[in-house]
Amino acid sequence: MLFTSAAFAFLYLPVVVGVYFLLPAKCRRWGAAWLFAASVFFYGYWMPEYVVLLLGSIVWNYWVGLRIATHGAGTAGGKTWLITGVTVNLALLAYYKYAGFLVASMAALLGADWPPVHIELPIGISFFTFTQIAFLADAYQKGTREYAFSHYGLFVTYFPHLVAGPVLHHAQMMPQFRDTSTHRFNSGNFVGGLIIFMIGLFKKVVLADGIAPYADEVFNAVQQGATPDTLEAWMAALAYTFQLYFDFSGYSDMAIGLSWMLNIRLPFNFDSPYKARSISEFWRRWHISLSNFLRDYLYIPLGGNRKGPSRRYVNLFITMLLGGLWHGAAWTFVVWGGLHGLYLAINHAFSAIVQRRAPRLSSLPAYRLLGWGLTFLSVVIAWVFFRAESFAAAFAMLRAMYAPTHGGDHGILWNSGLDVARGLSWCASLSLIAFVGPNSNRLGELALNVTRQHGNARSILAGSAFILACLLVLLNETRDAMSAFIYFNF
Repeated sequence: MLFTSAAFAFLYLPVVVGVYFLLPAKCRRWGAAWLFAASVFFYGYWMPEYVVLLLGSIVWNYWVGLRIATHGAGTAGGKTWLITGVTVNLALLAYYKYAGFLVASMAALLGADWPPVHIELPIGISFFTFTQIAFLADAYQKGTREYAFSHYGLFVTYFPHLVAGPVLHHAQMMPQFRDTSTHRFNSGNFVGGLIIFMIGLFKKVVLADGIAPYADEVFNAVQQGATPDTLEAWMAALAYTFQLYFDFSGYSDMAIGLSWMLNIRLPFNFDSPYKARSISEFWRRWHISLSNFLRDYLYIPLGGNRKGPSRRYVNLFITMLLGGLWHGAAWTFVVWGGLHGLYLAINHAFSAIVQRRAPRLSSLPAYRLLGWGLTFLSVVIAWVFFRAESFAAAFAMLRAMYAPTHGGDHGILWNSGLDVARGLSWCASLSLIAFVGPNSNRLGELALNVTRQHGNARSILAGSAFILACLLVLLNETRDAMSAFIYFNF
């Protein structure tokens, strides 16, 4: 059930929100239990065969969390349970997500003719696994505990974030679930959330899905052996760069908006990342919850920057390699992560040199502009590996991008019925929105302030946002097939 579907917008959401606010506000567990059940139904609508896996994972981690709490934070017994819990989580993730990849890699390495292993990937397994690993780590390090099973189950399965994040921390959500005011209808929050939801819906249905064919047709054709000309290759790379951004940030906006309707606040997951002037700034702005998770639970435990520059660069590289592998069971994702690890190492080394020898350089407009251009170009190159289904396709794309051809007839786009001029217009328009457009987080906060404080404006904005959201959902329903969010695959 997609956020963009009529079934979600006109059936599921009204029932979930309506029942939630009709329950007595003083009975917090009733509201949490209802949202927990609704979230499990939401997951089961996608993959009923894996509901048992999801619930089993929740029960296991809840029980392990209680064992850690019984022994106490920082104790030897707590550490034993932490290791046990994390090992089981990673084993499940490895089996469902990486078993086929590992078997295929070993077969290629040994030259063996092993049959391929096909295991259907449970949707959202990376997100609900990482969320629970963070809970167990916090239970051991900070004494975090949860005695209400309905609250813990809701923390893991909460439908706005379940299948594509953000990765949540226990401390971010539990106080909200326990707060009585969370269970009382708030018209300002509801309308503000509807506006944020509509912004994300527009990003997905109009912007991401609108530019998608220019990426998909070229990348798919190259995978089949076609050779793009330079314009096609650059257009496809840029199209995917913007498609991925507006697709994933649109999902995040919708998740935030849905949560505001329920008086629950999710952390922002994007902060205009294509405006970043360095690769380290890019990772502070892109998929923020995952960046924080990798920093807190991988980079810092590896030693972070505490053991000198050389070890710091190694730690960055390892962290990003594993971050790439988290995204998908393919060597192209590993290379994507490795490229970003290399980018970060170079960025930190260069920044240290500038800080020592020319500290005023970083304040010059030309320096900042050059930093932005190099950062964006580096990100686009890495996205080619992220999108390509094989190294052959990735290198074919990069050769076409950086070995200019003249007189190309744009055959891939032409055979697909795609207009080159329209594609260029799409890329130009989306680049303006991404580079200089207003930040949707700020727009959302502004909308919330207005809807909370001004009743007249609230009514007008509610009507406008509702009509626009309905039109976008109906537009999406008229298409031959509705596209799922890209990060559902991870």
